[in-house]
Amino acid sequence: MQTTEKRQLQILATKARLGAVIGTFNAKSGHPGGSLSAADIMTYLYFKEMNVDPANPSDADRDRFVLSKGHCCPSLYAVLALKGFFEWEELYKLRHVGAMLQGHPDMKGTPGIDMSTGSLGQGVSAACGMALAGKFDKKDYRVYAILGDGECEEGQVWEAAMFAAHNKLDNLVVIVDQNGLQIDGPVCEVCGIEPLDKKFESFGFNVVKIDGHNFDEIEAAFENAKSVKGKPTAILAKTVKGKGVSFMEDKVDWHGKGPNKAEFEMASEELNAEIARLEGEC
Repeated sequence: MQTTEKRQLQILATKARLGAVIGTFNAKSGHPGGSLSAADIMTYLYFKEMNVDPANPSDADRDRFVLSKGHCCPSLYAVLALKGFFEWEELYKLRHVGAMLQGHPDMKGTPGIDMSTGSLGQGVSAACGMALAGKFDKKDYRVYAILGDGECEEGQVWEAAMFAAHNKLDNLVVIVDQNGLQIDGPVCEVCGIEPLDKKFESFGFNVVKIDGHNFDEIEAAFENAKSVKGKPTAILAKTVKGKGVSFMEDKVDWHGKGPNKAEFEMASEELNAEIARLEGEC
């Protein structure tokens, strides 16, 4: 990837993190930790990988995205705003009564949302259905779904994985945001999921392991997925919960709470400083 393009993606991802912090601060609730860890992947999807058009969000030929870990929608909303699906100011009304943006994605109320999600484990099944429909309809669109690593403890994830491989859904890419933490603590202590790569391989997936904050590795993984025929791909992205905000990084406490005013100001200062640094390198 060219340096200039990489810098632009890094700037957008940092702005997405800022948007997630803005949203959860104004909501006084939400899930910043996992939103921040997945921001780079979602930025790459919407600004490099996926065929989507904010002017025509229901285009039948568009690529589809399912945020299976729906509670981490604050960064998805920020990415959608940056892409032009709706105004940035909507982020300030996150989780407010009557607002467009609620605590989990709503496909009926929010432009750019392809599936309403929230109950963990179910999103990947919906993504499988979309991918199979594309096969039936002889469409070229691709389907992407982000799961949490804690979410992989759900049995429905593995039922869907079995279904995807059986139906040779090579138009499906499952991305696991492996930040190592879930609401109750470290994933390895709550209900260990390793070896996750061997599990997906045994279910018939092509598996790629990457640093989920490295855009070169992210790009290579999605290119690999497009080259593989006859089987779905699982990208296992190692990430840091709370990435980009020093006092949130790798802290399970930030799974599900909004920052207070002092914390919001500290986080905003860090993220704006990083945006300025990156823009200075362009």
